[in-house]
Amino acid sequence: PRLTEKDAAFWPIVERAARLICTTAEFDDLAKEIFGGRTTAKTVGATDAADRAKLRAELDGLVAHLYGLTEEEFAYILTTFPLVPDAAKIAAHNAFRNVERGLVK
Repeated sequence: PRLTEKDAAFWPIVERAARLICTTAEFDDLAKEIFGGRTTAKTVGATDAADRAKLRAELDGLVAHLYGLTEEEFAYILTTFPLVPDAAKIAAHNAFRNVERGLVK
């Protein structure tokens, strides 16, 4: 699906992706464009491994919902990635459920 700023999923996806991308000063302009003000990559960029894993899982859950996947379909898709650690798959599955519950916004 092509998202625009009017779509409810647009900003949650853009902000999480930006936090994953904007980790060095070369991305300061992008960080300012998305988050505004005096934002820099240093202030919004996710460099901690746990934070990055959480953001990736939330993105997976948000995108799965965007595509209209059921929980069963998403769970199956996760099984098709043999190189992805089980912890990442579990986190993505939990994030999917949290999106459904309105806990990921």
